[in-house]
Amino acid sequence: MKKSSKEINGNNCKETTFNIRKNKLYFNIFLILIFTMVLFFVTIQKVETKRINVKVGDAAPLEIRATKDIVDKQATEQLKKEASDRVEPRYRLSPSVQMTMKATIKEFFDTVREFQLDQSIGVSKKTDLLVEESRILLSRNEYQTALRMESDELISFENIINDLTNQIMAAGIKEEDLEYEKENIEKIFESIDISDNKKELGISLINNTIQPNKFMDEEATQRRIDEEVEKVEPVIIKEHQVIVRKGDRIDSNTLDLIKELGLLKEKEGYDRRTVLGIIVLILLLETVVFGYIFYFNPEILEGNRLLILLIIVTALILISQGIYNISPFIIPVSTGALLIAILLDIKLSLIVNIFLVFILSFILKLDDTLMTMYLIGGSVGAFLVIKQQQRYNILINGLLIGISNLLTILSFGLIKKLEFMDILIKGGYGFLNGIFCAILTIGTLPIWENVFEVLTPLKLLELSNPNQPLLKRLLIEAPGTYHHSIIVGNLSERAAEVVGADPLISRVGAYYHDIGKLIRPYFFKENQLGSDNPHDKLQPNMSTLIITNHIKDGVALGKKNRLPKEIIDIIAQHHGDTVVFYFYHKAKENELSEVKIEDFRYLGPKPQTKEAAIVMLADSTEAAVRSIKEPTKKNIEEMIRNIIKGKLEDGQLEECDLTLKNLNTIANAFSSVMMGIFHERIEYPNLDLVKEKGDA
Repeated sequence: MKKSSKEINGNNCKETTFNIRKNKLYFNIFLILIFTMVLFFVTIQKVETKRINVKVGDAAPLEIRATKDIVDKQATEQLKKEASDRVEPRYRLSPSVQMTMKATIKEFFDTVREFQLDQSIGVSKKTDLLVEESRILLSRNEYQTALRMESDELISFENIINDLTNQIMAAGIKEEDLEYEKENIEKIFESIDISDNKKELGISLINNTIQPNKFMDEEATQRRIDEEVEKVEPVIIKEHQVIVRKGDRIDSNTLDLIKELGLLKEKEGYDRRTVLGIIVLILLLETVVFGYIFYFNPEILEGNRLLILLIIVTALILISQGIYNISPFIIPVSTGALLIAILLDIKLSLIVNIFLVFILSFILKLDDTLMTMYLIGGSVGAFLVIKQQQRYNILINGLLIGISNLLTILSFGLIKKLEFMDILIKGGYGFLNGIFCAILTIGTLPIWENVFEVLTPLKLLELSNPNQPLLKRLLIEAPGTYHHSIIVGNLSERAAEVVGADPLISRVGAYYHDIGKLIRPYFFKENQLGSDNPHDKLQPNMSTLIITNHIKDGVALGKKNRLPKEIIDIIAQHHGDTVVFYFYHKAKENELSEVKIEDFRYLGPKPQTKEAAIVMLADSTEAAVRSIKEPTKKNIEEMIRNIIKGKLEDGQLEECDLTLKNLNTIANAFSSVMMGIFHERIEYPNLDLVKEKGDA
């Protein structure tokens, strides 16, 4: 039996989903293997005793001298690079570019003259024909300026254009200088004694045809570079010359020189029993962490969250080894707990903190005081992260972690009967440890938020700041849309609170949901402020295209300004695939041709999350309630429920997780907010008290 196309598509979709999950599983396994290998080598380097050898970053164990004359290749290559960088590029002019430009301009003027000779049609029709045939993109007014010129006047104007073209192109234009030349053309026309219309036409003709004609001659430039490079003498290291002094750090160049001289010692293998013991220990610790993730936080395995977790853990282990040499009391273990609690999950941060403490205690031989301090400090840090509202709160958390560390050291010092000064010094380091962890967390948090696109409450709060560039532009360029978005934000936040959605994402998503209107603000009613409506001069299809394009424009602006994906999704989904009914009905009234409702729909997609659906409902609610002539409580509630009912019947809410009970709760929430906005005010009597005082 032949399968239907729907069944085939369904099977293909399932197969694609399966493949994606399969690939993700392989990728996660690969990450865990890499992490295990890194952890193994870091651990064994500290545990296994090895012979002294040198590698990049090590301190030289003794003074190393050259045993023969050798060429310092890196220094020589650096001199050659400097010689190459000093060579000025050679350029050549391409005459074909100027010829093409002049031919295009001549073709334009010939076409204009041809239309001028035709007396059977008017200027408007000629303009339409010229728009279609001209290869130079001009405005309609500029085409008409050319058509209205007298024959002699047109010839004179063409000569001016040709003279300027020859003058500009003769000197040559490089790619990077093109915009500067276009600006210079405008200045040249300002000094020419012709009408403003002709100036605009001349500027457009040249700027729309001008092209770079001065290109770098790569062969001549390379020949010059080769000549200069050949002049460079190699840097020679003489026999017995010092390569590196005792205690100096080994860099990659020094290591290459040592290898070339045959002075690099070979490593010896590790003890097999030690290797086996370390592998078993690492696997046991990883089983605890990854087992917890698999059973209790499986969402960590989606997206790039596992990668974030492994990078944080690996980085902290590596950093801790270096800081241990300064003092074991300032190892930033709690930074891991803070970052993972903010970026991923609080419970997971507690498990990872335990993992870090155990692995570091094994690698660095931490005593019971340090282990207890880091266990308690990391746990305190994770608990304090709940409901962070500002970044400076993390610094306060650091102070509290420092106090926790101080108290832990004090308690162990009293138990072990340590000297007061010893307790004071260690306690001071413990307190500084908390501050250091907070600073490290604050400093690296923007990296995780931006590079890995992790949306945190702190990031959302920053985006809700009115001084954000997009919101500031919205206030200045589209004030009506800005105030509409603020109200939609209030509605969305309140509705999200009562249905268990994320209020912060809902509010910030509402603030940015209409940023696409910045491209053409005055085509939207709320920004017209009493001026003429440009849609009155457009066909309904064109008006619909402009209106629906604010979604695409908003997504583009959001990506350009690096808004989080969750906010961009709300921008894309807040109209779903609803119909622009005003222009649909307007088109049907015109009855110029068959009107299809599909041509008047937004492109979608429909809201995929509770937050996107709430913003959709809030957006429609605010616009609809604002249009009510008598905003009484009854009229507002009736309008809100009609809006929600309409979206539900149109199928706009079928792909999100909102239930009918949620929709009723949202309607009540919207009503309470809108009634707060449209509350009745008392009518003040006409008091002339100030005037009477003035007369007196």
